[in-house]
Amino acid sequence: MPKTIRELADELKVSKQTIQYHYQRLPTKNRQKDSQGTNMISLTAERIIRDKVEKPSVANTQQTGSKKVTKTSKENNELIATLRREIEDLKSQRDKQLATKDRQIDHLTKLVDQQQQLQLATVADNRRLKDHVQKLSGQLTQKTNDNLSTGNDLFNIQDKKSKIAKQKIVKSGSNKDGIHTNRAIKRWWKFW
Repeated sequence: MPKTIRELADELKVSKQTIQYHYQRLPTKNRQKDSQGTNMISLTAERIIRDKVEKPSVANTQQTGSKKVTKTSKENNELIATLRREIEDLKSQRDKQLATKDRQIDHLTKLVDQQQQLQLATVADNRRLKDHVQKLSGQLTQKTNDNLSTGNDLFNIQDKKSKIAKQKIVKSGSNKDGIHTNRAIKRWWKFW
């Protein structure tokens, strides 16, 4: 059966404003009004409001209950000693972990140094090979130039011979006036 805000506030022993606050934040489908326009709380809305209101009250009672219980100094000393032991254990674990990490860092540093040394050796080998290749290509170029110059000399000799041959003029028969004409030797293979 639906209840009014006042009835639920009295039942939960909280103020009417607290119930009104939670009621206004409910989804619209859970809010109802009677024929006179009074806000009525359905069973589902009541459960939702009851859960919201009772949770803070439970927490408050636990806090007041813990204040009432006081521990004796002997119990406090035992607790302090236990906490100190735990702290020492945690410190020793931390120191072991740090030592392990230090060893790992040293190992990785050595590996990086080795890698750098190998890289330098590889670069030096590459330079040496590059110089050797350049030296060999220089020798090859020099031999090629020597061969080309020899070839050029042969070409120049052949060129000179062809010029001399062109300059040779063969006297051909005389024309009707008795004047000799000079003309170059023409061979059939030179027409092309």
